[in-house]
Amino acid sequence: SREICAMGGIVNNNSGGEESLEYGKTERYVKSLNVILSDGNSYTLSILNENQLKEKLKLKNFEGKIYKDIYNLVTENYEIVKKAKPAVSKNSAGYNLWDVWDPKDKIFDLTKLFVGSQGTLGLVTKASIELVHVRKYAQMMIIFLKDFTHLGSIINEALPLRPDSFEAYDDNTLKLAIKFFSSFAKMLGTKSIISTAWKFLPEFFMLINGGLPKLVLQIEFTGDNNDELSNKMLSLQQKIKHLNLKYRIAKSQEAAKKYWLIRRESFNLLRQKIKNKHTAPFIDDFVVKPECLTEFLPKIEAILKKYPSLIYTIAGHVGDGNFHIIPLMDITDPKQREIIPTLSKEVYDLVLQYKGSITGEHNDGLIRTPYLKQMYGDKVYGLFEKTKQIFDPNNIFNPRKKVGGDLDFAMKHIRQNW
Repeated sequence: SREICAMGGIVNNNSGGEESLEYGKTERYVKSLNVILSDGNSYTLSILNENQLKEKLKLKNFEGKIYKDIYNLVTENYEIVKKAKPAVSKNSAGYNLWDVWDPKDKIFDLTKLFVGSQGTLGLVTKASIELVHVRKYAQMMIIFLKDFTHLGSIINEALPLRPDSFEAYDDNTLKLAIKFFSSFAKMLGTKSIISTAWKFLPEFFMLINGGLPKLVLQIEFTGDNNDELSNKMLSLQQKIKHLNLKYRIAKSQEAAKKYWLIRRESFNLLRQKIKNKHTAPFIDDFVVKPECLTEFLPKIEAILKKYPSLIYTIAGHVGDGNFHIIPLMDITDPKQREIIPTLSKEVYDLVLQYKGSITGEHNDGLIRTPYLKQMYGDKVYGLFEKTKQIFDPNNIFNPRKKVGGDLDFAMKHIRQNW
């Protein structure tokens, strides 16, 4: 979705992405929002200090009621709310009540609640967003793993060096790149299939000599000083030397372009090339702590293998422990549709066993909202319901998302005509 994302969706989903390991998610950069609330009026939400908050609490109108009710909700339930925050670096599940009130600095910020609320609290019409400096240089290490054995060691060695991105894709993804390498010609800007094939020559040799790697890791550093990047890369090489891994170094953005395209575009190719099947994003965005991945990923793979009819690729943000699995399915087939709730439960049971989040950046929607009570428990889910009631007493904004979701309703409303 990288090439078709728009700011409205980015703000309302609290989106992340390839460089969220370094830069975080959208919530960090939103300074103010213009919103239309359920009384039909437009308001500006922004960071308030203690005195500004006191002025809002004095208001006798709908705006004042919003501030009073949310302030009371987060302060009276402060310990419960803070404890409910998932212990992972990315989360878009539920309402972000834990970052609204900072009792230490006396800061109150309703943008933290609205960003990622998926349009369920009001309509966002304008956002003021902070920008960051674009760094001049990039270098990437590409590591090829035959299994998950050394993944934990690589994570432990790489993360302290502060990479901007730490991405991964599986062997199914790489197979697509090789099978449809001609489709990459235009994306890579090459003039012929032969020149494209030349760029993929190392992958062809891997396929011939022992098979493809189980997992391909991309660890990228960026900066304004290329020498500093080279030093980081050398340090990482030395730290993983004892693991005897196959790897390559891409010393420029151009050299890394092929690997980024495989990571970004393979699923689009899969979707375009496989006839009579369509994307079914329902387990596409779970998060666990990165240090759990060596143990966690084989368990996820074992679950998926129980469903041989599924076609899928696995890709993700290793540095954040955030992975994306979006199967291709024939949704018109009732037996295929039956897989969705069964597989969802198995995956989310495992994710929550590892104290993760069911969505790191894609948000809840109709299909994940029914699992929020399991993730947070009745008490916190009840606070989500109160939050929705405060802003939207008539339930007119994007109903059945975040609260009030029903799996039966979601399953009955899966689009079957494409």
